[in-house]
Amino acid sequence: MSAETRKEWQRRIMRAMRAMEARLDEEWRLDDIAREAHFSPYHFHRIFTGMTGESVGAYLRRLRLARAAHRLAYGDRPVTEVALAAGFEAPEAFTRAFRAAYGMPPSVWREEFREQTRPRDLTELLPPVTREEPMMELAVTIKRVPPLRVALVRHVGPYDRCEAAWEKLCGMAGRLGLFGPDTRFIGVGHDDPRITPPEKIRYDACLTVPEGYAGTPDLPVAVIGDGDYATAVVKGPYTNLGPAYAWLCGVWGPDSGREFAAGPSMEVYLNDPKTTPPGELLTEIRVPLEPKA
Repeated sequence: MSAETRKEWQRRIMRAMRAMEARLDEEWRLDDIAREAHFSPYHFHRIFTGMTGESVGAYLRRLRLARAAHRLAYGDRPVTEVALAAGFEAPEAFTRAFRAAYGMPPSVWREEFREQTRPRDLTELLPPVTREEPMMELAVTIKRVPPLRVALVRHVGPYDRCEAAWEKLCGMAGRLGLFGPDTRFIGVGHDDPRITPPEKIRYDACLTVPEGYAGTPDLPVAVIGDGDYATAVVKGPYTNLGPAYAWLCGVWGPDSGREFAAGPSMEVYLNDPKTTPPGELLTEIRVPLEPKA
C-alpha cells in the first residue's frame, strides 16, 4: 500500500469513527458503518481492526461504557437506566462488561469516583507550582451555545500532547485562507482522563470556518455545540484546566440544579499562547448540560 493510499484509508476510517461517535445511541449495522467509510462491507471489519487495533464492536462498546462511566460519575440516574442507555438489555450484562473494563461494579465506581473528586476547595487540586498564586474563583454561567461549524484535526493520546494537531490545523487553515477577524480556536475533549486510558483519549483541535468552506479530505468540517453549557473563564496556564473542570463538576455541579450531559466538553482559547504569558492565558471551559426538564 502506498503512503498516499494509506493516508486516504485512514481518513475514511476516521469518517466512520466520527459517525459512530456522533450517533452512539444508534443500532449500527456493519454495512452502515462501512458505507460511511466508502469501503466494501465484506472487508471493512478486517480493515478497521487492522488500522485501529480494535474491532468495530469493541470500539462501540468502549465508547458506550466510557459514556456510562461518565453518567455514573457526574449524574444521578439509576444504574439500570444507565445500563439501558448504554445498549445493555440486562443490568447483569452491563455489570459484567463494566467490571471487565473498570475493575469494579458500576455502583462501586460511582461511589469511589465521587469520593476521589469531592474537593471542597480548588486549592486542594492545584499543582504545587500554582498554589502560591491567588486562588482562582470561577464564575459559572449557563449559556445556550449555537451550532458552530468548525474545521478540525483529530489528536489521539494525552491531552497535553496535542500541539502537533494544532500545528497541522493552523498550517492547513493558513494555506486555505480560513483565518479571519472572527475566527475562534476551540478544543473539543471527547474523553475524561479519569475514565479513558491516556493512549485512547480523543481531542479535536478546531477553528470556526465561514459558511463557504465545505471541507477537504485532510481538513473536514463538523458541527459542534448546539445546547446548554456550564461555562467559566479560567485564567492561567493550561495546567489549571484539569482542576477547573473538577471544581465545576464536583463543587458547582451538585448545587446547580442541572445534570451534566454525556457529551464532549469544549475549551475556547481566548488569547494566543505564543504571545501571551502563561499566567495571563484565558480559556473558557464549556461542559454540556442535559436539557432543562
